[in-house]
Amino acid sequence: MIDHNYFVYILTNFERTVLYTGVTNDLEVRIEQHRNDGNFNSFTKRYKCYYLVFFEHHTYINNAIDREKEIKGWSRAKKNALIEIENKSWDFLNEQIKSS
Repeated sequence: MIDHNYFVYILTNFERTVLYTGVTNDLEVRIEQHRNDGNFNSFTKRYKCYYLVFFEHHTYINNAIDREKEIKGWSRAKKNALIEIENKSWDFLNEQIKSS
């Protein structure tokens, strides 16, 4: 059986004042793409959202996309509460997801 891996993730800036929600099948690569994006008009580049504070795994892309849309529709307070369920101190999780 094929193992499908999709992730809904939330990035923030260093000051933790901005949130970006996305979906990907490779967290490590996608975060680097955000950091190295040459388009200075992109949201993550403009607000320097490179710091992973939340992610969740999904087996099916449709479920991941639906969850991303759900989270994007939430208030900031509700997104903060979601992050704090797993990451109370808003630690940056970038190193945790790096390949060995």
